[in-house]
Amino acid sequence: MTTNTITQAPLIEKPEKNIGWRVALAGMGINLALGILYTWSVISKGIPAEWNWTEADKSLPYAVACLVFCLVMVPAGRMQDKIGPRIVATIGGLLVGLGMIIASFTVSPLGYVIGFGILTGAGIGFGYASATPPAVKWFPPVKTGLIAGIVVSGFGLASVYAAPLAKWLNTSYGLQNMMMIFGIAFVVVVVGLAQLLKAPGKPIAPISTQQKSNAPAVEKEDFSAGQMLKTWQFYILWFTYACGAGAGLMIISKLAAIAKIQASVELGFVLVAILALGNGGGRILAGFLSDKIGRRVTLFSCFILQAILIILMSQAQTGSILASVSVLAIISALIGANYGANLSLFPSITKDFYGLKNFGLNYGLVFTAWGVGGFMLAILAGKVYVQTQSFNFAYYCSSALLVLAALITLTLKTPRRAN
Repeated sequence: MTTNTITQAPLIEKPEKNIGWRVALAGMGINLALGILYTWSVISKGIPAEWNWTEADKSLPYAVACLVFCLVMVPAGRMQDKIGPRIVATIGGLLVGLGMIIASFTVSPLGYVIGFGILTGAGIGFGYASATPPAVKWFPPVKTGLIAGIVVSGFGLASVYAAPLAKWLNTSYGLQNMMMIFGIAFVVVVVGLAQLLKAPGKPIAPISTQQKSNAPAVEKEDFSAGQMLKTWQFYILWFTYACGAGAGLMIISKLAAIAKIQASVELGFVLVAILALGNGGGRILAGFLSDKIGRRVTLFSCFILQAILIILMSQAQTGSILASVSVLAIISALIGANYGANLSLFPSITKDFYGLKNFGLNYGLVFTAWGVGGFMLAILAGKVYVQTQSFNFAYYCSSALLVLAALITLTLKTPRRAN
């Protein structure tokens, strides 16, 4: 009697299709919408005189939006880690639109604080938290800086179209209709692009030839949020991020007013758009450079250069060569580039130091520094101007903090998890 033995061939797991570039470009597109935050100086400049807002009132919705944005990044980052980026980004799109639509029905600072500051700020947090993590997971570690820079460049570049568009809509249809139009458009764009976001089933492995490059060392451990908070490096990252982001956000929030008040330049919206070009380009360039020469060297250089540029901005007074439109444009672009560098370098450092597994939540905690820095220095600039009719004290404070941050950056090294 013959027994037939059937040998079953082992199942071969079908490799997952790499959709990294689709996810990265979708994340960039989402950020192009969420970057409406950076046009606040144009929006606030368009607030009618009959609304009787002070300069401090005009700072408040933006400052609250920055603070809410960063605080929401923590739960949004955790949700992104647990349920994926698609749902979280969809929530973000709905909140951004709802906040701007609500703001369109009010003329009071409180109404804008609730609509633009709280709801739109929260929506930006949900959307932003979902854009970078899935994108960087599709690429090997040696490309972390570049991919992070590309995704977040959308946020910085947003003002290139949004600043002139906001000015045109305000002039043609009024501020309230402008907010309504933006609100509806951003719901459609963000919710639509959110459907393209997806993280890979497994992390992309390093490529052997890439491991021989001069790129920063890849992460060897995955830290939980609690473990990250026990490392001294987290607090160094947090403080330096607050200084770097706060200084840039202070200029962004007041650039149109600075141009008019200090230099008698009425083309503030053009400077905002030029700063946005620098902001977006700086994110990509800094991310690429940090992959080649290291995060610490790149960060140190950006902090020092930004301190010098802000001092130059403080000297841009009517009659000075620094107050000419061409020179202001160059300074604005470079300030934007150095500010934007923070937004690609700090997520890259967070991934390098603390791993991919809890990247959404961990970077959300680091990112709270962005909001606190922006809130404090934007409020400082508004309050100082009300008291002194000058932004100089705020300029000098932010420059000193940048120099301090640069020096502290030199102490950074890869953390080790306690066993």
